[in-house]
Amino acid sequence: MKPLRLRLLLGIAAVAGVFSWAGAKLWDSLGQLPGVPGAAPIVLAVVAVVLLATAISLRSRLKAVRERQPGAKGVDPLGAARAVVLAQASALVAAVVTGIYGGAGVHLLGLLDIESRKSQAITAGFAVLTGAGVIAAALWLQHVCKLPEDHDDPPRPTGSATSAR
Repeated sequence: MKPLRLRLLLGIAAVAGVFSWAGAKLWDSLGQLPGVPGAAPIVLAVVAVVLLATAISLRSRLKAVRERQPGAKGVDPLGAARAVVLAQASALVAAVVTGIYGGAGVHLLGLLDIESRKSQAITAGFAVLTGAGVIAAALWLQHVCKLPEDHDDPPRPTGSATSAR
């Protein structure tokens, strides 16, 4: 499994943001733009806290095992793999959601004279911030679960493929 890169997640958020901004602009010109749900930042914050708690727990358990502390509880490899999958899925979804609320928020910035749109722009801003928190926590959890490099393996050839025929 390849680790997710921040560059990929930022690209996903940017593309989703552009589409969301264009969609919000079009939707607003055709009628009434739907509101930004107030629960969005709360749900994203809960996901970020769960990912952060998982990373802290796994990090401390892995450190205790590495230092051979008495009574250290090991980490199940399948459990660590599941944590990485959860982190990667959360990061991808958070990138899309952050882009969507970012695009909608940018559109709402032009409508700040309307009180309801102003509160929706603030909510969208908080959703973007908590979405960034989910991405950060997910990337850290992915880093915590990364296996250390094994230096006992023989070096792999890095040049072009050479085969004696």
